[in-house]
Amino acid sequence: MKELAPWAKADLPEPPLPRGLQWIGICGPGVIVLGVSIGSGEFLLGPATFVRHGLSLLWVTLVAVFFQTVFNTELMRYTVATGEPVVTGFMRTRPGKTFWAWFYAALYFLQVGWPAWASAAAAALFFLCVGRMADPVQEAHVLYGIGIGTFAACILVLALGKRIARTLEILNWLLVSVILGGFLILGLIYVPGGTWLAALVGFTGFDLAHGRFTYLPEGADMLLIGALVGYSGGGGVLNITLSNWARDKGYGMGSRVGHISGAIGGAKSHLADTGFIFDASAENARRWRGWWRIVRVDQWGIFFIGALLGMMLPALLYVSFITPGSNIKSSVISAVLANGIGTAATPVLGVIVALLGAWILFKTQLDVVEGLTRSVTDILWTGSARVRKWGDVRAVYYSVLGAVVVWGVIALKLPPMALLQMGANIAGMIFIIASLHLLYLNTRVLPKELRPPMWRRVALVCMSLFYAFFVTLVVRSLL
Repeated sequence: MKELAPWAKADLPEPPLPRGLQWIGICGPGVIVLGVSIGSGEFLLGPATFVRHGLSLLWVTLVAVFFQTVFNTELMRYTVATGEPVVTGFMRTRPGKTFWAWFYAALYFLQVGWPAWASAAAAALFFLCVGRMADPVQEAHVLYGIGIGTFAACILVLALGKRIARTLEILNWLLVSVILGGFLILGLIYVPGGTWLAALVGFTGFDLAHGRFTYLPEGADMLLIGALVGYSGGGGVLNITLSNWARDKGYGMGSRVGHISGAIGGAKSHLADTGFIFDASAENARRWRGWWRIVRVDQWGIFFIGALLGMMLPALLYVSFITPGSNIKSSVISAVLANGIGTAATPVLGVIVALLGAWILFKTQLDVVEGLTRSVTDILWTGSARVRKWGDVRAVYYSVLGAVVVWGVIALKLPPMALLQMGANIAGMIFIIASLHLLYLNTRVLPKELRPPMWRRVALVCMSLFYAFFVTLVVRSLL
């Protein structure tokens, strides 16, 4: 099997120099993956964990998000330097493109090939329409129908816009601003000061209620905690897709490679099957520093801070309105907070929270479907000359999307929380492998002058060990 063609030579494009509000238009990949993280770990799995085991487990989020931010910047290091999504880079390593293409395509499907977010959104939408929580058994057919409608709406959005990634970027800026702002206002009004303090010290692992550090509670639900670890921040392949979105955003050499256009409103666009590399000149080094400045702001300024706030703010509300120790892992979890806050405070607030929950989960499902479709499309486009003969990458993209839709209609009948926990724990397993694979890629394939410093290499190794520790605990708990 013929391997990938070598990179072509070209100068690194000039980086933008944003100031003030101009950063909103420049930063994009970070806000997309942040939007994904808020809808899975932060709004569902995180609150389920903190209600059951306490806010001292927020230390897990701090460590996970730190490692993921390093991981994300290293993903973008490769994409800015070459214009290729990182999976294309993985396909350049042994044992070759065919093995890694099948390997990562399978991981994408195993982690996010389930429309669990649309199914979870159905419960929040039911609450909005009826004013009460759905019976997950008696009204399962109603929830299924709403889930189908939510999933179909995601597909419609992906057909619109000139650039699909730009459409996601705009929607996620709206999501992050409204959601974090809304939960912050609700938290300031309804959450006691002691609970705020418990959350802040919880990032260190300190249990304020018992006056001691509690890193892993006795008798803890390790499957749930493993899911929290996996989906604190982005999670597995959702982080990996960041490099695809950075390519389409035009970061670095990505502006020379091309992008995927929408079916409605977008024109046919060229998408190169392989990337570029630049010579080590003083001018290219200056441009590289400019692009790296943008990557740092996109990840440390938006993703890192946003992911911590996105986990803490919903958790504050959940632990304030739901009885501590409750097991809220159910198919209607997205309506639990709305019901609780509506009963304890005012029904209007319950409606507002349900609306926020439905929007969060809809947007997350949209991002997940797009990320899965985009990544498989890029794998096919890069790895197969026969597929490239189709001429228009949109034909590949929407063919893959069609297959995802057919499977999604079937999979919507499966329980969403079980799927989310399974996908989140698979995300942890993916991080064990992908962090080391990325370390190899950036220290062996990239030119020496572009390779990461030692502290970043150590961080990627520690990241693999961190996730391996929790995956081991989960496996032992299941035996």
